[in-house]
Amino acid sequence: QVQLVESGGGSVQPGGSLRLSCAAAGRNFMFNSRGWYRQAPGKQRELVATRSGNLGSGTTDYADPVKGRFTLSRDDARNTVYLQMDSLKPDDTAVYYCNMRGKFWNGRGWESFDSWSQGTQVTVSS
Repeated sequence: QVQLVESGGGSVQPGGSLRLSCAAAGRNFMFNSRGWYRQAPGKQRELVATRSGNLGSGTTDYADPVKGRFTLSRDDARNTVYLQMDSLKPDDTAVYYCNMRGKFWNGRGWESFDSWSQGTQVTVSS
């Protein structure tokens, strides 16, 4: 499997901003999707934003509660995706996870993977 290394998160007041990053360890990937999910206490994990396709192809979709406030971007040279979160609200408080799916070159051929990051806490509170 592919290890995902997540960073960012923390505590911020309502209206503030945070940026999360998630890097896939390794070099040769073909991504089917890269996205962000979150899980608030007592709730199921939910999709925040996802980008389908590899490199420059595909589309980015956002959950309705974050449209216009969150932006998913990527650095394909670093196999990294970012989640810029602006105008944060208390309802955005959750553990945020990165997910990547696709194939990686294992030295002998392409192998499928579906990996999750360790999660990072985002707390929005005054």
